[in-house]
Amino acid sequence: MRLGPWLVSTPLANLAGVEVSGPFHPLRALGVRLSLADRGLTFGTTSARGVCIRFREPVPGIEPAGVLRHPSLTATVAEPGLVAAAIAQAIGAVPRTP
Repeated sequence: MRLGPWLVSTPLANLAGVEVSGPFHPLRALGVRLSLADRGLTFGTTSARGVCIRFREPVPGIEPAGVLRHPSLTATVAEPGLVAAAIAQAIGAVPRTP
């Protein structure tokens, strides 16, 4: 998944689960954000709903050296339900919705 110069890439086998999330507060959702609570990464373009993808092994993403690793990535997408269902089907999981 890419937002501007930021890129997160991982094999399907590293995906642990997916869920629809949001809506989000605009000040916490727009742009590339790092959660100080759990190191989760957000690629946000809207405060509407998105998908949260959880990883089995944390992945690099917010800084170029890859030292900081993220256990999840939340991304706002046009059709979060469809994206979550497609990812869940690909990894053999059931998507969670709020």
